Formats: sequence, structure tokens, C-alpha cells
Amino acid sequence: MAFGLLLPLRIAQFVFAIVVVGLSAYVAHWYDADTLTASPSQINFLIFVPLFSFLSIAYLEVTPRFAAKASHPYLHLAFEVLNVLFYFAGFVALAVFLGKLLFCRGSVCAAARADAVFAAFSWILWTGTTTILALEIFKGGVSGMKTDKQAKNAMKEVPSTVGP
Repeated sequence: MAFGLLLPLRIAQFVFAIVVVGLSAYVAHWYDADTLTASPSQINFLIFVPLFSFLSIAYLEVTPRFAAKASHPYLHLAFEVLNVLFYFAGFVALAVFLGKLLFCRGSVCAAARADAVFAAFSWILWTGTTTILALEIFKGGVSGMKTDKQAKNAMKEVPSTVGP
């Protein structure tokens, strides 16, 4: 089933989010320390998006395992779709910003370009997991997902066979 593929994809999403936030923070720091202008909003947005991804991954992976009653498939889908939209907007906005610069030089330019590329790869990963989740939800409905129903069955008391 496709759910065996989700955990490695989540790990990749987490690693790429770390890379994107690191590159974005480097570029934002360069603007704040070496120029007289504030960092561009495109860079600031790509600092926000991985932080939102960290929260999303925590909810998507921890909640179904440890708090099944707080887990709902449509909320999972909402988190997935928001990440897809945020990463798409972020990498496109940064690519357009970089394309309109009069000059781009040095390590900060390379970091900003790499930031756009890693954000695009993150978008591809989030699109993949969103597609897997949406197909799973709409194929079997909400009842087809691992939700509170199976958690109740797993926690049911089993009659003891030991005794007289």
C-alpha cells in the first residue's frame, strides 16, 4: 500500500525543510548585516514555509499514532494542500525575484538560487504525498483511513482465558 511510502517521503520533506530554512536564513542574514535594506519578502516567506512544514509533519506523523481522536483525514489533507500551495508560491516568487535582479553575485546569490531549487523539490515532495493521501481518502472514504475507529478496536479489552 502507499502508506509504506509516506514515512520516507516525510523524512525527505523534513530534511528539505531544514535545507530551505537554512538557506533562507543565510540570505536574510546577509541582507540584514551587509546591506542597508531589509531582506526581501520572498526570502522571509521561505523562512515561514519550512517552519509551517515542521508543524505539519509533526501533526501528520505524531497525531495518528499517539492521539487518534485528534486525527482527521480531511485535516491531514488540508495541511498537505497548504504546504503544496505555500511551497509553490515561495519558490515561484523567489525565482521571479532572482530573475529580475540587475546583478546576482557571490555566495549569497548561489544560496538564493539553491533555496529556490530546494523549495521546488519540496513542492514536488508535498505534491506527491498530497496525491497519495487524496487518492487514499477518496478511494475508501473517511472510513477507509486509519482513524479513531481502529484505535478503539485496538484498545478494546480482550476477555481473559486464564482461570477456572
